[in-house]
Amino acid sequence: MTDRLRIALCQLSQRVGDLAGNAEAILEWREKAAAEGADLVMVPELQLIGYPPEDLVLKPEFVRQTMEQAERLIDSTGDGGPALLFGTVHAEDGMNFNAVILTEDGQMIGRTLKHELPNYGTFDEKRIFANGPLPEPILFRGVKLGIPICEDIWREAVCAHLVQAGAELLLVPNGSPYENDKDDQRQRLVRSRVVETGLPIIYLNRVGGQDELVFDGSSFVTNDDGSIAVQMPDFEEAMELTDWVRTPNGWHCEPGVKASLSPYPEDMYRAMMVALRDYVAANGFPGVILGLSGGIDSALSAAVAVDALGADKVWCVMLPSKYTGGESLEDAAECARLLGVRHDVIPIVPGVQALDEMLDQAFANTPPGLAEENIQSRLRMVTLMALSNRFGHMLLTTGNKSEMSVGYATLYGDMAGGYSVLKDAYKTTCFALSRWRNANRPKGALGPAGAVMPQRVIDKPPTAELRPNQKDEDSLPPYHLLDRILEALVEREMSVTEAVALTGADPDIVADIERKLLRAEYKRRQAPPGVKLGSRNFGRDRRYPITNAFHTS
Repeated sequence: MTDRLRIALCQLSQRVGDLAGNAEAILEWREKAAAEGADLVMVPELQLIGYPPEDLVLKPEFVRQTMEQAERLIDSTGDGGPALLFGTVHAEDGMNFNAVILTEDGQMIGRTLKHELPNYGTFDEKRIFANGPLPEPILFRGVKLGIPICEDIWREAVCAHLVQAGAELLLVPNGSPYENDKDDQRQRLVRSRVVETGLPIIYLNRVGGQDELVFDGSSFVTNDDGSIAVQMPDFEEAMELTDWVRTPNGWHCEPGVKASLSPYPEDMYRAMMVALRDYVAANGFPGVILGLSGGIDSALSAAVAVDALGADKVWCVMLPSKYTGGESLEDAAECARLLGVRHDVIPIVPGVQALDEMLDQAFANTPPGLAEENIQSRLRMVTLMALSNRFGHMLLTTGNKSEMSVGYATLYGDMAGGYSVLKDAYKTTCFALSRWRNANRPKGALGPAGAVMPQRVIDKPPTAELRPNQKDEDSLPPYHLLDRILEALVEREMSVTEAVALTGADPDIVADIERKLLRAEYKRRQAPPGVKLGSRNFGRDRRYPITNAFHTS
């Protein structure tokens, strides 16, 4: 029986479906940990296959190859180096399980199958996995290790069972996506489990972007007195060697690194950076292209892209119409100069004139209106997609959550593209992020220090510039009010009456916003993916029927 353990916590990114690549990365990190004298190397949930795997797990050949790679990892520990604790898929009796394997000396010495399968919000594990039984502790060098997997600690049963079965230490591998204020939520949860069980807990989370989700890491160790002994950084791969000592009162982690986690809005900005960086890299795009209008949304999107990818991989195009003001032209050019990106100006006026001629007979004897406005937006996207097709850059969509909520966006126009970093950011959040970025350079950013957009871009009234003297507030309430209403209706799922009571807004305005919100579902269903930032993003968290007769007003 040992009285000391050195456990290497490897906070890693993953590439979903890259079984050989993920296995190789695990072995590389294990080698680094071995050089530091680790007894045990721990990696996050489903590290071998990537999280979330979605319906890949339903493909028998995928599971077969996963189990082959798991055997490779088990065999690798026959070299006499540290033991390895890794997440994978285990197939048995026609069922697939979310599993963690503990291996040492070329042998599997224990396996835990995830008991609690999340099936809410972004999670649908019950679709692809079977529930494992309540897990038993795994004996490692005389120490009984309890290994609840992610959701297993969000319910009391698994941890209670492990402590009753004699577990001395809880090691929790996770695939927990970022959302605003998630750090505090996780730490409160872990502290409550420490109080209930009397055991210290290792909380190890993955990092990196995966489609709409981004994982922030932020792994930590909480001792049995509730204090945090180790805090790993957010949004970056890292390895931390934790030293454990058996005391008369149980196992105790010696103090280690205490990384500072990014506060709001820096955490949200970094989440957008990491999500875009990994999406572009994993899908093989040479860079991104976007329409730079001189407004705040495109300016912020361009700044995030440069910080994530570098200026050489970001191409901005101004697409003026006859309604585009001189200030917008100046502001777009200055944004591009501050960011150091390529900036082209391609007027859409000739295209608009061509469409006017094409539709002249069909539109005869009808007043001009929304159709003409949307033609401009769609011509911009036709132009940008032509450049994307010719040169390979992914089209970055620049619309925000406020617009997407109420349908203030053009289908097959400004909604078109391959990815959106602002999809889950309300307009007021975009203002906060822009002000913050103009005064700060985020950690890991490839963009410049200093301002990334003129102050006028932040200060001027938002406008789509699709008709003379147009302003967003001609069609919508002021954004500070609109966003409060939307937070009530979307994030909190309130009724109109409840939203009125919370916001103090006029009941007719709130009812109108609810109607717009429900009516725009068909647009959102066709929108590109975008990074999840809050608790109720469109698509993965909030799923409403397109055809829907229910209103609360």
